[in-house]
Amino acid sequence: MRTIDLTPLYRTIVGFDRMAHLIESGSRLDTATGWPPYNIEQTGDDAYQIELAVAGFGPDDLSIELKEGLLTITGKKLGSDESRNFLHRGIAERGFERRFQLADHVRVTGANLEHGMLSLELVREVPEALKPRKIAIQVGAANSSAGANDSPLIEAKSKAGRAA
Repeated sequence: MRTIDLTPLYRTIVGFDRMAHLIESGSRLDTATGWPPYNIEQTGDDAYQIELAVAGFGPDDLSIELKEGLLTITGKKLGSDESRNFLHRGIAERGFERRFQLADHVRVTGANLEHGMLSLELVREVPEALKPRKIAIQVGAANSSAGANDSPLIEAKSKAGRAA
């Protein structure tokens, strides 16, 4: 795997430290293992779903944490049943940690575990102040109101000049 050195960018980028940090931390996320397999689906304009195949894990074996835009899903089997004698063990119950870097204003609204699939519902909620808005253009109204406000001042100044 190729390592990218972003140090030269830090000297020339002003105000984009967070973006550089996201790129750097994203390259460190453990994606090489591929375990557990997952899907990411867009279910609406601002709605998403992450599905992880977590066969053999129960709700008590899974942990979901969201911190500073990094969603971390951890699976640890709480106890192994030593009394069982397996001739073949093909169902992987090894622990895992899967991380997803979420975009700004994306939050997790729910998690559901059913038939060995962990589904996480996500929604992007952009604040009203950050949403694009249409600015109305007025024709002639701004100029006429400014001219109406200026004319009494001009008349007052001209009267004061005549009196002196």
